Amino acid sequence: MSVLGRAPSRSSFRKEELSTLDVLPAQTLPQRSWPWTKRNSTDERNQTQRGMKSRHLMMIALGGTIGTGIFLSAGSAISLAGPGSALLSYFVVGLFVYAVVITIGEMSSMYPVSGAFSAFGTRFVSPALGFTLGWNYWLQCELTAAAIILQFWTPKLLAWHWAVIIIVPIFLLQLIHVRVYGESEYWLALIKVLMVIVFIFVGLIYDWGGIKNHPGPGLSNFHDSQAFIGGFPAFAQTFVYAFFSFGGVELVAVAAGESAKPHRSVPRAIKATFFRIILFYILTILTIGLCINHQDETLLSAAFDSDVAASPLTVVFMRAGFGAAVHLINAVLLTAVLSATNSCFYASSRMLLSLARSGQAPPIFGWVNKRGVPIPALLMSLCFACLTFLTTIWGEGIVFTWLLNVTGISALLVWTSIGIISLRFRQTYKNRGLSLKDLPYCQPLYPLLPLGVIVLGTLMFIAQGYAAIRQEPFEAKNVVATYIGVALYVILYSGYSLYERFYLGRLNHFVPVSEVDLVKDAVWGPGEGDIIREQDRQEQERKFHNTALWRWFKYIYQA
Repeated sequence: MSVLGRAPSRSSFRKEELSTLDVLPAQTLPQRSWPWTKRNSTDERNQTQRGMKSRHLMMIALGGTIGTGIFLSAGSAISLAGPGSALLSYFVVGLFVYAVVITIGEMSSMYPVSGAFSAFGTRFVSPALGFTLGWNYWLQCELTAAAIILQFWTPKLLAWHWAVIIIVPIFLLQLIHVRVYGESEYWLALIKVLMVIVFIFVGLIYDWGGIKNHPGPGLSNFHDSQAFIGGFPAFAQTFVYAFFSFGGVELVAVAAGESAKPHRSVPRAIKATFFRIILFYILTILTIGLCINHQDETLLSAAFDSDVAASPLTVVFMRAGFGAAVHLINAVLLTAVLSATNSCFYASSRMLLSLARSGQAPPIFGWVNKRGVPIPALLMSLCFACLTFLTTIWGEGIVFTWLLNVTGISALLVWTSIGIISLRFRQTYKNRGLSLKDLPYCQPLYPLLPLGVIVLGTLMFIAQGYAAIRQEPFEAKNVVATYIGVALYVILYSGYSLYERFYLGRLNHFVPVSEVDLVKDAVWGPGEGDIIREQDRQEQERKFHNTALWRWFKYIYQA
């Protein structure tokens, strides 16, 4: 490693090897150590390992974070505000989170670190912002895992029973290796993706009357002013369900820190997010709205009783003549719970690891074993996840509602902050005179996307407060539940700012543009992007020419 703390460029390796070839023995020649390769576990501190392949990251982007929200809570928005309002709400939030993924993806493909936006907040804006985003996101992941399991809770088993059944096996799985997480998430996500695709096909065919002896409703659920009910307050209330369903889209940026060749895999995963939003959310909400009326009691049962038999997906399958779908959806729902909990454990442990190594959390959480697994961070996540179930003494329904609001607002604050970080990153990059062609992925329409993230995030934040105030009957606890995430954000930010000013003695709250580090953790140095891309292209061509299929075609052609 060089004195600047980053791996030397490929060109510098060649020069060094040529200059030392005649004077150094073979065993002391400099070893190639690209930024995306595994780091040596004999370093002062073990490092996480880049064990996830491109297909792992792609599937995580497509379906890795599809939780129970799409299976159970999606119908809540329709029953609350009608199919039209729910569809519009999911479209707005989908547009918002897609812009978030693009802006964070631009930075993650260039600087693939486990801390992602927390590390970027510390590096490009201020340590206080990075500290706030990191701990806010860690707590959000933990509460999301609890909310998912509480939603899956049934009277036959207590909530803590589900905690033991789901959390403990996931914890043990995380202890093995990051490649195990990537592989398990790949197959769990694939099951959910296939389930949603089949549901959309069956639902649309049923709605159009294509199944014999099962006449579909057609467009009747959108007629007679049924599409939009309850006005703007009801529409604004649906945002919280959309936030809960979309939560986790930023996981691609977190996982980039342990993916192989992130300069290639991250852009591919970002592009796949668009299809995920359209296919798995927009079309699913549209299909549910077409097939089930907003006054249908099954929507309320699925929303408040977490009855899998009343899941919108199950109801549509049953009404289309597939009675055995109850067992199928039940199995897929358990898969969704396992997958979402798996992702939450991974994201929270890596965020805590990043905070510890940046000096914003106890140093013990920065330790990883030789396999690159952050054991203390995982243990902390396990303990906190179990503690959240002690809150069930107030009742699962009440706790779930509060967790839903806290995670929704927390996600909104994190996503909006990413827009601010993106603007500062681009400003710094431009002031240094660096070329945008060096970025592995360059966001389009800059600065419209980060500005749109900030504007849309602010408007939805205001709408949430307005909906809480206008909700009938008015209850102060609804307002508190809506804005408790804001209080946490303010406490974290202001608390660290005071600590930084009076204990650490830092006079500059914001990182000066001239002091922003654009070298550490970069996948390549300035001007090396085109060279490495060309080498990757040639490598792919060589691999293709060595495949059996290519040799077979070549043999047939020559014959």
